[in-house]
Amino acid sequence: MKFIPNSNQKDCILDEMNLKDINELFSDIPKNILINNLKIEKGLSQPQVEEKLKKIAQKNKSFYEMPIFLGGGIKPHYIPSAVKSILSRSEFYSAYTPYQPEASQGFLQAMFEYQSMIAELTGMDIANASLYDGATALGEAALMCSRTNKRTSFIVPKNITWEKRCILNNYVKGANVTIKEVEYDKKTGKINAIDLQKTIDEETAGVYIENPNFFGIFEDDCQEISRLVRDNTSLFVVGVDPISLGIIKSPGEYDADIVIGEGRALGNPMDFGGSTLGIFACKKQYLRHIPGRIIGMTKDAEENRAFCMTLQTREQHIRRGKATSNICTNEGLNALAACTYLALLGGKGLERLSIKNFQQGQILAKKISSIPGYETVFSGIHFNEFVIRCPNITKLSQECMKHGIHAGLLLEHFYPNLKNCMLFGVTEMHSDEAINQLLKVLKEVS
Repeated sequence: MKFIPNSNQKDCILDEMNLKDINELFSDIPKNILINNLKIEKGLSQPQVEEKLKKIAQKNKSFYEMPIFLGGGIKPHYIPSAVKSILSRSEFYSAYTPYQPEASQGFLQAMFEYQSMIAELTGMDIANASLYDGATALGEAALMCSRTNKRTSFIVPKNITWEKRCILNNYVKGANVTIKEVEYDKKTGKINAIDLQKTIDEETAGVYIENPNFFGIFEDDCQEISRLVRDNTSLFVVGVDPISLGIIKSPGEYDADIVIGEGRALGNPMDFGGSTLGIFACKKQYLRHIPGRIIGMTKDAEENRAFCMTLQTREQHIRRGKATSNICTNEGLNALAACTYLALLGGKGLERLSIKNFQQGQILAKKISSIPGYETVFSGIHFNEFVIRCPNITKLSQECMKHGIHAGLLLEHFYPNLKNCMLFGVTEMHSDEAINQLLKVLKEVS
């Protein structure tokens, strides 16, 4: 308590609270995670801190210095200058939803437009003003399914990222929700429909699929999966790559109840894994259950169009005990980037971008699999990510790094049966020169 100016009054405060020791305030923290002594280095001056940070930053390499073909997560996409220009304006430069509508109409309208665009893109009735990221959106979707139909299990495919699996399990702790996993088809890479049919039961609150999935494969049996989920009166949750929605059906077209996704690709930089954007949309009948902020359009006292936060009784800052979630802010700046990006692209622009990403994926997969020793693992149709079985994968990874290339994601650590397999990712940003550079190294290692 030394850092508190009135530390000399500590005993009086503890006595008033009927406590004997300051540590009693932290009694709810599990003892196994308490740290007795923090080994913190001696403080540095500001110039010293800046110098240290510069040295750390010099270890980083941008996409332009080191082409990245890493699948399963963040990939580079072109960001128009107009997006960066609008984001840098001081009146927008915040991650928070404004609490004072009379002073924040511009930002609130931008969030309303973002919601409208996401709802249209996903084919849903409602979208919120964003969540933290795609993984936390999955956790929120599981909880929303359970509180909607009062059931206690949530089904996910085994081929989701370990980050999503960990965050999902953390979200449902204490909520009496059990996570069940469904196998993927070893030939196609799609969800195993037979295993799903065996797993779903009367306690299934919701079923989650990704389209495209973690392996980059399109789930083309969505109508059948939707029918199976609907027959069980469970909720159907679909995770999307928003860029792919330029060429495939929206989840609303195959009767999804909730749509989530990672929105970083919509006008947001890679930022070495920094802040991101969680997409969350649903059917209108679940409006009262949706987590996060909702911006609505209304009229002011003079009958002029106005925007405001709405349905705030769902929010934890008003009714903490009955709130739909513990989300108390959103990714406003990232959502603004997505809104600006989609407005600039328009429907036709998004379609062209989606086609380009699809074509890049098909071309690169074909070129790599034509090299002796390399083969495509799954037969399902993929978007801009795909799995390749490679020879001498450790040496391959090292050689790519030596040549200034970041190759695909090694999958064996997450999926032991995918030994010597890499998940490659490619976008509209990958030049012919970068692709040829990668192919050259792959040929040398084979």
